[in-house]
Amino acid sequence: MESIPAIYTSERVALLLPRYQQFVKEHLRPLEQSAIYGSFKAHLPVLGDLRKKAKSLGLFAPHLSVEEGGLGLSLLEFASISEVLGQSPLGHYVFNCQAPDIGNMELMHRFASEDLKAQYLHPLQRGEIRSCFAMTEPEHAGSNPIHLSTRAVLVGDEYVINGHKWFTSSADGAYFTIVMAVTDPDHSNPYQRASMILVPLDNPGYRLIRNIPIMGDVGEDYLSHGEIEFKDCRVPKSNLIGEAGSGFALAQERLGPGRIHHCMRWIGICERVLELSCKRAMTRELNPNHVLADQQSIQHGIAESAAEIKASRLMVLQTAYLIEKYGAKAAKEDISTIKFYVSNVLMRVIDKAIQVHGALGITDDTLLSFWYRHERGAKIYDGPDEVHKTVLAKRIIQSYSAR
Repeated sequence: MESIPAIYTSERVALLLPRYQQFVKEHLRPLEQSAIYGSFKAHLPVLGDLRKKAKSLGLFAPHLSVEEGGLGLSLLEFASISEVLGQSPLGHYVFNCQAPDIGNMELMHRFASEDLKAQYLHPLQRGEIRSCFAMTEPEHAGSNPIHLSTRAVLVGDEYVINGHKWFTSSADGAYFTIVMAVTDPDHSNPYQRASMILVPLDNPGYRLIRNIPIMGDVGEDYLSHGEIEFKDCRVPKSNLIGEAGSGFALAQERLGPGRIHHCMRWIGICERVLELSCKRAMTRELNPNHVLADQQSIQHGIAESAAEIKASRLMVLQTAYLIEKYGAKAAKEDISTIKFYVSNVLMRVIDKAIQVHGALGITDDTLLSFWYRHERGAKIYDGPDEVHKTVLAKRIIQSYSAR
């Protein structure tokens, strides 16, 4: 396997990382407790001001090209920035590179018409609006992306959409969604039956049913997951993204870089959680002059977490490099590997940290409970871990049968 380029000594990234680290430490950490456990909507004005500050410092939207208002970073370069931003729940949002918007930006940049770009993509890139992505349905297993009931029927020059979606992340407050809907239910190839269509959310045929409680946390605005409904929802035929029947292929295009974004964010969370663990272990006294950090079991847990974080980082950077050089299709085994491996590391690191914090770890006095609630889904969304493991194992076995 080819070696990873010296990304840590890349001049551009080496200059940028301390600036992002300082911004997160100085501006985001002080807001976290109140924004995460309080009202996120109430913090939108101050978060908007921080977005303006990020722009003025030349740090906004690092994933976009310079022409689009970003920094023009490669996927590999952005991966290292994403790790830093992942250390705060507010990081990616403030710098306008948060999911699901970043995936929608990449998708529309490549496949949307110029009219759709002007009306929706460019304001999204500037951080003036948010978006969401509607694919998963409560009536069907999300692990089977071609089993969908939502239909979009072409009537004249309009698509009429009917369907029920959920876990449409950040639907609350979003300006538009990209919905995956079946447009050709009788196509002989099941992977060519669905299409992606852009729907503005002021459409009378769209309804946000509720924000779904995640282990008791309903959330709001960007920090929410919506259950939504399309009922005789009419949009122009020109709102089609790419070609009719290309929905599954577009979803696959979206997922490769998307998993790099997610995995590096998870690694950033792990880094922050390890920091919390170490500080707690050094200050929590068991007896006078005897702190948790003196316990060998605590030491072992910290060492294991640090090793898993390092292994995860190298694995994800290697995958980002392969995607850049050969494309997502050529790196599909690596993409599956990082998805299930890093999601499991994430949960192990968080769980160890909660144990180190004792009773404090299960309260909302730290960010641990927030991450434990909301990141448990890492092992489920974008394809459950079991699917990725099975796919990877089959390919490995096949490779040996050919020898």
